[in-house]
Amino acid sequence: MKTLHFLISLFLPSFVFISLVLSFPLPQVDLSKQCLDDQKSPLMQLQHHLYYAPNFTFSSNFDLWDLNTDCCSWEGVTCDAYGHVISHLTRLVSLDLSYQDDCYWRYYKVLYPGFYNYFSLPYELQRPLKLEKPNFKTLIKDLRFLTELYLDSVDISTQSTKWCETTSLVLSNLRVLSLSNCGLKGPLCSSLSRLPFLSKLILDGNPISYLPPNFLVNSSLLVSLSLVNCNLSGHFPTHILLLPKVQSIDLSGNDRLIGHLPEFSSNNSLKSLSLWYTKFSGKLPQSIGNLKFLTDLTLTLCNFFGPIPSSIANLSSLVNLDLAGNKFSGSIHSSLFTLPSLKSLSLSENQLVGKIDEFPNASSSLIQELYMGNNYLTGPIPKSILQLPWLERLFIRGNSFSSVKLDMFIQLKNLRYLNLNNIGLLSESGNGSLPFPQLESLRLRSCNLTEFPEFIKTQDKLVELDLSGNHIHGVVPNWLWKSTLLSLHLSVNVIDFPKQLPLNDANFSFPMLTELFLESCNVSAFPEFLKSQENLEYLDLSNNKISDVIPNWVWKKRLRYLNLANNHLSFLDQLLPDQSSTSAQTSLPRSICNSSQLMFFNASHNNFSGLIPNCLGKMNALNLLDLQRNNFSGMLPKFPKETQLQILKVSENRLEGKLPRSLAECTQLEVLDKLTALKVLILRENRFYGQMKHFKHKSLFPSLDVLDIASNQFSGELSIDFLQSTQLRSLKIGGNKLEGRLSRLLANCTTLEVLDLGNNMVHDTFLFWLQKLPSLKVLILRANRFYGTITKFDTERGFLKLRILDIASNNFSGDLSIEFVKSLKAMMQITNDDKAKLDYIGENYYQDSVTIFNKGIELFYEKILTPFTCLDLSNNSFHGRIPEEIQMLRSLRVMNLSNNGFSSEIPLAFQNLKDLESLDLSQNKLSGKIPPQLTTLTFLEALNLSYNPLEGIIPQGNQFSTFSNDSYRGNPKLCGLPLSKKCNEVGLLVPAAPGEEKQSWLYAMSTWKIILIGYGSGLVVGLCIGYTVLNELGNKWVDKFKKQGKRNKRRSR
Repeated sequence: MKTLHFLISLFLPSFVFISLVLSFPLPQVDLSKQCLDDQKSPLMQLQHHLYYAPNFTFSSNFDLWDLNTDCCSWEGVTCDAYGHVISHLTRLVSLDLSYQDDCYWRYYKVLYPGFYNYFSLPYELQRPLKLEKPNFKTLIKDLRFLTELYLDSVDISTQSTKWCETTSLVLSNLRVLSLSNCGLKGPLCSSLSRLPFLSKLILDGNPISYLPPNFLVNSSLLVSLSLVNCNLSGHFPTHILLLPKVQSIDLSGNDRLIGHLPEFSSNNSLKSLSLWYTKFSGKLPQSIGNLKFLTDLTLTLCNFFGPIPSSIANLSSLVNLDLAGNKFSGSIHSSLFTLPSLKSLSLSENQLVGKIDEFPNASSSLIQELYMGNNYLTGPIPKSILQLPWLERLFIRGNSFSSVKLDMFIQLKNLRYLNLNNIGLLSESGNGSLPFPQLESLRLRSCNLTEFPEFIKTQDKLVELDLSGNHIHGVVPNWLWKSTLLSLHLSVNVIDFPKQLPLNDANFSFPMLTELFLESCNVSAFPEFLKSQENLEYLDLSNNKISDVIPNWVWKKRLRYLNLANNHLSFLDQLLPDQSSTSAQTSLPRSICNSSQLMFFNASHNNFSGLIPNCLGKMNALNLLDLQRNNFSGMLPKFPKETQLQILKVSENRLEGKLPRSLAECTQLEVLDKLTALKVLILRENRFYGQMKHFKHKSLFPSLDVLDIASNQFSGELSIDFLQSTQLRSLKIGGNKLEGRLSRLLANCTTLEVLDLGNNMVHDTFLFWLQKLPSLKVLILRANRFYGTITKFDTERGFLKLRILDIASNNFSGDLSIEFVKSLKAMMQITNDDKAKLDYIGENYYQDSVTIFNKGIELFYEKILTPFTCLDLSNNSFHGRIPEEIQMLRSLRVMNLSNNGFSSEIPLAFQNLKDLESLDLSQNKLSGKIPPQLTTLTFLEALNLSYNPLEGIIPQGNQFSTFSNDSYRGNPKLCGLPLSKKCNEVGLLVPAAPGEEKQSWLYAMSTWKIILIGYGSGLVVGLCIGYTVLNELGNKWVDKFKKQGKRNKRRSR
């Protein structure tokens, strides 16, 4: 009975109400077995609730149950022999058990309009019945007439993939199947195609992962398909886009799903197509213009390229067109602006170029939103755009429009949001009287402004204002502080704030900000007005000159984001009189602990010292904690299980502790193993120590993306078996005392891009198996105990993306094999720096760094540009010829082969390394002449050929004219500039004349005589003085010793 009460009660709320067709048999009751009280009571409640439900109407043929009679005699109720009510739902055609929590909430509000919280409800309704992890097969086995099934947010994850076959076999009449967020696992079975009447399939938010090639191949009645955020990969079956009746397809949020758009016929029924954040690619077909019913086309953040088809102008029903975040090129055809039904047009983040032509009938356009930011558009902004009558949002940032003035936009009477970021505005003054539309959001970042725009005086509805990155100087005017303002960005301006604000003025109302960004504003103190900003959630004061202590009033209760990096701060808060700096991790309350909702806290690059406050570890909402480059000491705070911490950076402090014990036994570094959401862990350059072997069989950090424990004091066996995260992208454990071999399990980390093992004691052969890592870009093995030859390479696979390889200072030996050179695939690919974007290795939340030897100097790169390439094989025992195939590494910037045993001549092949900036071949056995073809290396900044038996003339011209003597030191047979030794006509060293040689010898001898005479004289004088001093001190010491002896004798008497 409880089940029946539960099932029917779910249908009461108005928003989720559906019709039920129930067939109840006539009551067959043993009159001697009356209805039990616990069965009767829920039925009475059911009738009461149905009677008063706003969207439920009883049939005119249905009589209300008589409460004075036996419930087993009521119409539609059947009892068994024991008085238990039983139900018959075999002819149920529509079942909706979706979103039960939300359903109950609305249900309570209908039945109890006066209730204001959960605990004000009657006790029996505080614990509502819910469908919890049901057996899916049991649930539907008798519902063979069901045509609609809604189980959204009901957890049926325990059913594995059997749910798919079960549905196909039992529910053959199904028309609608909605199972979003049910924890369903894939792959989907092809038998869903056997549902002949299926028209609507919604499986959003399930980890399905894969679709079979014949998925829904026979579903000729399919109208709607939604597979949003299903972690799909592989190729999407193209035939689904061509099903005859399909109207809506949404595949958004499947960032590994590959596909392309087919040729569309003129009878296609598609109305809505959303491929947002997928890997669909290719050109848009001209036949896209055949989709005459299309109202919504969303292709955001895909990989489409080529020109935008002109046939889109045929889509007269199109309301929303979103092509942002692709690689569309060419110009924007003005016909896009004339689509009769279009309300939203987004073309941002593409490679669109050129001028936009004027278009007709702008006054009849329905466009409300226009996004064209971050392209390469030029010329003036078309006047037609400035005449769109319904335009509310205009985002044209990051283009090269000419002659842009603020007064151009006064015609857009309905404009509410204006974004002109990174567009050079023409300077104009006296714009305070402009009849500007009342904006809610104004973004003028990096627009070459030199003063605060005066028209803001009349903007009384402004909620968001961004003036950052300009050249504004001076005090912030009072009229800028609009009472409606919630978000203010003034970063990268040299500004100041008035010491006193007219708070007592009736006409002045200071805003209650939620966001304030003052990065790089030359601010030297915390602005006083922050005291009253109790609603503040985001505060950025980074890269300023603020010193000393953070005032206690900065730590607001609502604060979520706080960035104080790159200042001169020394104390996190003002300690109370009964506190001291050593109480940071005690139970005494501190002001910093008030901000318990903090999600982002960056205090890096300051002068903080002492212990890290323990309450930072107790902030469950904390997502990022960055305390790098301070003087914190002691141990890390404790982190609870509930923490959401994803990024922890504490490098370059004086923290200490034993990492293994902390991870395995929850001491020292304290429960880092509970940080299940952790993505970035940076502990480099501290004093952590101990062995790592304790977690050999312990799996930690399942979500870890970056681990950097370099430059600490970890020792013992190199064991990283605990890193089972297949998404590990960067691993840096260099600068410790780790030994042994690297675990081959690392080959499972297929997303690994950076591996740094440098400066340890790893004893192993070359790690050939790392070729299995398709994303590896940086490999540092410097200064270990690697040994052996480097020959066993799979030249077909090789290192596909490796651009930095440093194996210097090991014990590698043998020839430099051709197979090794050919395995460096990425170093063969030339990057066009003019067209390449300024990309760095790493994600937005963390960018990798590396230390390499470049141009003879050890350099630390805080960021690694993706085009940068380096090959360092120095300080090993390689020998033989340098192979001509070295010329295949055409993108090399830095090459170091020094301190080996390479012999023979310098290969002419070096002339083909046109991007080479640094070449070090010193301390080898290279002979012959320096190839004059090397002068064609016009990017070469550093050359070291010292200590080789090279001979002949040094080539001249281009970069060779800039190299000093040090580049050729230790080559006695070289001649010509910059050396003082001269060459003869055939380019050989001119031997010294006999007289010159004798003179030179005599000069050298006389020089040595002078040195020896001076040395001898100095030695004699020194000995004399030393003898005198020691003699005098010795006599005094002997006298003192004698006197002491006499005193001791007297005492003994």
